[in-house]
Amino acid sequence: MQKFGIYRKCNTMSIFDVISLFGGLAMFLYGMRLMGNGLKEGSSGTLKMAMEKVTNNPVKAFFLGLLITAVIQSSTATIVITSGLVAAGVISLHQSLGIIVGANVGTTVTGQIIRLLDVDSSGTSFLRIFQPSTLAPLALIAGIVLIMGFSKSKRSNNIGNIFIGFGILFSGLLNMTSAVSVLSENGMLDSIFSSIGDRMWLGFLAGASVSFILQSSSASVGILQAFSMASVIPFKTVYIMLVGIYLGDCLTTAIVCYIGAKANQKRVGLINVLFNLGKMLLVLVVVNILHITGVLGGLWDNAMTPGSIANANTVFNLACAVILLPFMGAFEKLGKKIIRDDKSRKSLYEEKLQALNPVFFATPAIAFNSCYEVLKTMLQLSTRSINVAVANLRNFSRAEFNELLDREDDIDMLTDNVGNYLVELSPNIVEENHIRILNQYNRLVNEFERLGDHGVNIAEVAAQLHESRMSFSEMALQEIETAKDLLDTILDYTWRAFEKRDPEAAWHIEPLEDVMDDVINTLHDNHLARLRAGECTINAGTAFLDVLTNMERISDICSNIGISVVARVKPEVASLAHTYVTSLHEGNDNHFREEYNRVHEQYFDRLKSIGWPELPSEDETEVTLS
Repeated sequence: MQKFGIYRKCNTMSIFDVISLFGGLAMFLYGMRLMGNGLKEGSSGTLKMAMEKVTNNPVKAFFLGLLITAVIQSSTATIVITSGLVAAGVISLHQSLGIIVGANVGTTVTGQIIRLLDVDSSGTSFLRIFQPSTLAPLALIAGIVLIMGFSKSKRSNNIGNIFIGFGILFSGLLNMTSAVSVLSENGMLDSIFSSIGDRMWLGFLAGASVSFILQSSSASVGILQAFSMASVIPFKTVYIMLVGIYLGDCLTTAIVCYIGAKANQKRVGLINVLFNLGKMLLVLVVVNILHITGVLGGLWDNAMTPGSIANANTVFNLACAVILLPFMGAFEKLGKKIIRDDKSRKSLYEEKLQALNPVFFATPAIAFNSCYEVLKTMLQLSTRSINVAVANLRNFSRAEFNELLDREDDIDMLTDNVGNYLVELSPNIVEENHIRILNQYNRLVNEFERLGDHGVNIAEVAAQLHESRMSFSEMALQEIETAKDLLDTILDYTWRAFEKRDPEAAWHIEPLEDVMDDVINTLHDNHLARLRAGECTINAGTAFLDVLTNMERISDICSNIGISVVARVKPEVASLAHTYVTSLHEGNDNHFREEYNRVHEQYFDRLKSIGWPELPSEDETEVTLS
């Protein structure tokens, strides 16, 4: 006898059938993963924006959760990502409730796709196209054409992976169906499923175990649909196995949300468990009441098809969502009572650090946004340290100095966390745009830390002067404060360039950094003149030069940051950064030359007003840019 293209010589399942069964299962699971990853990769930016715009309207949140899960083919992934966003403070625990319910409904879309197993090929040639045995190879062909024919296009490769995942998924289902068909020939499989239906606990346990092991309700329902092609599975068996699948899947999700998580993150997983427990209870009670009252009629023992299994799963989830959605607030309160708030004192940056969550690796846009928020905090802290350090040169404050040292510890801690996160994230980055962002952030982590280090260096100079009962002359302080005003302008452009990804702001840094070099060199020469005239002590002079050196290096770092912003917008600059900067400094850009001359005149006029005994000539300070 021939079935599904395989000849059977006996009606007992051989070792080769077992290998074929598990091989088909492996293909099915891999196909689901490949298709889901392709959909996630192609929609990660949209996913991030959509989840950030969740409102307090539970209906909108419900449809968002449904849509996202339908796209990425995984309710577990949707809920885990949601728990990460709650931990990061992007959305509140209350806002996540609708997403949780929607995710449970969205997972039924996979079953509706698999119902194509029902397509009858005995009809028209048109219908035969939609039969999995035809659709699977067509999807594989389309996928390989997109990947190999348009290899340079990331979008084509991504769409190709989705098609190939789709083809592998159905090939695996057909392989499983073929492998277990021998058991249907001798009635063994029919007997097993009938027995499971008569013993509810056994069906419940089977559904829960498979779902828990596979960590996917969609895959579990898909396997059940595949078995229904080779055996008679009555409704009484299907419904109780679906109930078990709901429990196994939500427990898996809760464990993932719970590991190493904070209170609100754990609550998301717990609320999902509570919702699924409510769903299980509703299905059990309503279905049994309908059975006892005879409403179900002959459906109880009727054989289910892939399509009817998909419909039953969708009806159960959708009906329970409509009934339980108004009660999600009660689940939230119960979740807060079961899982108490963390007792430890909250770090100032706890929410930002929680956002550096590995659950976002599958959606790089969200992961990069988490890094961006931490990097912004580092730049703010480093700039604050520089401002306080320079101010302490005139009026030293021990309290501000100690606060600055604590701030430096925070910067170091943030550096370690975001640096390690970027290292762990890097294997998941494949798109060219994401690679550019990763490279930029890896450079900026160190640059932002160095800014804070130079702030500490200046603060330590202020502390040494205070402890030695020394101070700078009024002229030296005014010189430093003039240079600091220019540095403030550079830091402001640096902040705007990074925060807004603004290449225009980044461009302004270079001519100002050039002027800063001239100012520092001039102050250095003027200071040496004071030393020769005996107007300054050696120790104070060394401290003054240390301050100038650190200010110059701060402006150099700002230049590096500006170049990284430009390189992200214009990738060609990344490999030619030195040439790009050299070209600007040689005066080949009219706008650069005009900006340089204007700022140079502005700050050297200020230095003249300080009252230097002998001002260096313009020829000695200004670089010719003509």
